[in-house]
Amino acid sequence: MPFPLKSYTFAPKYDQLDEGTTKSPLCFSGFMEITGRIQELAEKHLKNDSQFIVEVIASLKKKPNKLIVIIDGDHGVTIDDCADLSRALSAALDEANLMPDPYHLEVSTPGLDHPLKLIRQYYKNKGRQLKVKTASGIHQGKLVEVTDKAITLEEVNGTGKKKEVKEVVIPFSEIDKTFVMVSFK
Repeated sequence: MPFPLKSYTFAPKYDQLDEGTTKSPLCFSGFMEITGRIQELAEKHLKNDSQFIVEVIASLKKKPNKLIVIIDGDHGVTIDDCADLSRALSAALDEANLMPDPYHLEVSTPGLDHPLKLIRQYYKNKGRQLKVKTASGIHQGKLVEVTDKAITLEEVNGTGKKKEVKEVVIPFSEIDKTFVMVSFK
């Protein structure tokens, strides 16, 4: 599975590091632990089981730090859901003192420019047009089937009498990126 859910261990507080350690708490592994901890806090504040965290992005290079939490849901997510999670997560982050420096928190749904990351998102988008990039090329078609190991796209080539419809099975292990295509027809 190319999109596994990851679990992270909690980062020790800076004053709990071994004496003589010069390692910054914001080193790469600490950075990953912070995003993992933020994801855990966010998951605790989701409204119901149909909602899920797609990704947590943290930019700690410039001040104020920027945190982006991307949420989705099996039945969609409203702007009110995003606002409620933002308020609850902000309070939880402050209480846990996870972000000692000022930060900007943004909670949103994945936009059109955000690739699908979780198998759960593929199930949600069954019946929609997808653009799938693999090492062997780009496939575009209607998502007709999803399993835990692969997706099946219905690709249409040609028009009229020369129209050819074929099903293409693409294992998740071969997928580099997948985007949902929007049609304005």
